[in-house]
Amino acid sequence: MRLVTARTAGLCGGLLLAATVPAYAAVDGKLLDMLMANGSITAAQHAELTADLARETKAAERTASKQVKSEEMTALQQKLAWAMNTQLKGDVRVRYENIHIEDELDSGGRDKDRQRIRARLGAFTQVNPEVEAGIQIASGGGKDARSTNQDLTDYFNKKDLWLDLAYIDYHPLQVPGLKVFGGKMKQPWVSMGDTIWDGDINPEGGAVTYKRLFGGTEVFGSAGYYVLQDNIDGEGVQFEHDLRLYAGQVGTRFFPGDSFKVTVGGSVYAYDDDEDSAALRVNGNTTDQFRLYEAFGQVDVIGLPLPLSVYGQYVMNGAARGPDDDQDQAWLVGVMTRLFDVGVDYNYRDVQRNGVVGAFTDSDFAAGYVGSRGHKLKLKYDLGKNFSIGTTYFMAESDVASRFTDDASVNTLQVDVEAKF
Repeated sequence: MRLVTARTAGLCGGLLLAATVPAYAAVDGKLLDMLMANGSITAAQHAELTADLARETKAAERTASKQVKSEEMTALQQKLAWAMNTQLKGDVRVRYENIHIEDELDSGGRDKDRQRIRARLGAFTQVNPEVEAGIQIASGGGKDARSTNQDLTDYFNKKDLWLDLAYIDYHPLQVPGLKVFGGKMKQPWVSMGDTIWDGDINPEGGAVTYKRLFGGTEVFGSAGYYVLQDNIDGEGVQFEHDLRLYAGQVGTRFFPGDSFKVTVGGSVYAYDDDEDSAALRVNGNTTDQFRLYEAFGQVDVIGLPLPLSVYGQYVMNGAARGPDDDQDQAWLVGVMTRLFDVGVDYNYRDVQRNGVVGAFTDSDFAAGYVGSRGHKLKLKYDLGKNFSIGTTYFMAESDVASRFTDDASVNTLQVDVEAKF
């Protein structure tokens, strides 16, 4: 009886010891062998405990392996956090373009019949919850701010790439809706037409934008300071000698009823030292000063079988002077809809000679000249996801596009195939 009690105590003590020793320790196997050798456990018990030990050892190894892999993945994620928070966006467009200006010579350089490409690639990173940075490169046949197109010519030579965007966007969490930009940025203002700004222009400087909802009404605005040319008058590198643009805009979006959404707003674009810049007053301008006042609006009709939007803008140059100081206005009115999966955008505009800055107005309408009026019709069809074909036709009359005829017709046809990614 005493022997049985001793063996039982030895067995319990051995099992307790085995349970307290880590399963992956080599001593556990030796301990079981010793317990069986001194008679504390039987061979069957030894086999059962050895099998349990093997299973526990494998489980511990798997747990340790998962922990190591998890730690390694966490370290990798920390190293690649910038990549995980970065979006790559881009597009490639192939275009056929024909421009015909009345009475211009075929060899005069203003009539065009050409093939063109556009390529853009941007990286946009969420640096932290309050900061985003963006960089974009784009093709282009030169430094023209109004175009990222490149002609297919020059014996298969390589095409140029330019820095198209480089900005920081700071949006503090404490002030929802506020964004502060610095660098070369996308246009921070709202545009309802392209009489003032060609869509390819990316301004440089600093800007603040803000939008906020009050019930069902959104209020938005922006303000900015932009540098166009350093030391434009040659009198020094201080700010007062730069060609500068001050821009401000306020607007609102609201629903006057269940069937309409309305957007209205106004903008001011005021230049300093513009009288010293010959490069600013081009493409038909005769004034050397610009202070543009803009009113714009859009009405979206809701609930129709087809989408329908009517939009427009009106611009007046309050600083126009010189022989054509009364030619100080520009306006545009248009409509957008979709017919049989084809997007349709039509507008008519009249851009007087000094109503807007000739260097920045739409480069496609009337071959980029002010003192022009006419129609734009754009059709676009999606062939697949992020892949489309479209055509745009401009039918305009211009006072300055032709060197030989006043009120000359300027007709432009563009056919585009575009892929986005």
